[in-house]
Amino acid sequence: MRKFTVRPPLSLRGRTFKGLRGWSGKPLHPPLTDIPIGAYLLAAAFDVISTIAGADRGWAGELWHAATFTFIGGAAVSVFAALTGFVDRAKSSEPGTQARRTVNTHAIIMITVTLLVLTNIVWRVTTYNTYDATPVGIAVLSVVIAVLVFLGAAFGGSLVFDHGFNVETAGDHPVWHKSEHDVMPGDKSEPASQ
Repeated sequence: MRKFTVRPPLSLRGRTFKGLRGWSGKPLHPPLTDIPIGAYLLAAAFDVISTIAGADRGWAGELWHAATFTFIGGAAVSVFAALTGFVDRAKSSEPGTQARRTVNTHAIIMITVTLLVLTNIVWRVTTYNTYDATPVGIAVLSVVIAVLVFLGAAFGGSLVFDHGFNVETAGDHPVWHKSEHDVMPGDKSEPASQ
């Protein structure tokens, strides 16, 4: 029995291109969100460690600066995540549905996160060379951002895992049947025996 499948998950053949939403079975929004989520959580950890360590430890300043660049990188990618998310909202959910309400809750949380991140970055840039460790106020703001991004990600995950949002093959599909043959994207029939 084969142990691995590689080509079908990576293939765009057989997938419908949906503009900024990505391709059928390969939406752009979810993978783009991974970078800002990871960046904000990591930056908050850097800030907390830097604040606890204090200015008399040289590496605390390095963590303070690393967190600054991590927030900036996360914010840059979040622009694309937000753009694809708004297009998904408009094209993949109908007003009045639980899915749309969940999308709206997710979006409001993530917009709040983005505004707080921008505030955090401005505060950091204006005080970048002033401190030798993360100031307590910035560390607190970073932790608030981390908590909110974790909450927002939970709502985004609920859309996919609870509601099947943008999932192409919900329900019975040949990939769940025992077979030595791979099913390519867009092919809903059982593969022919060889």
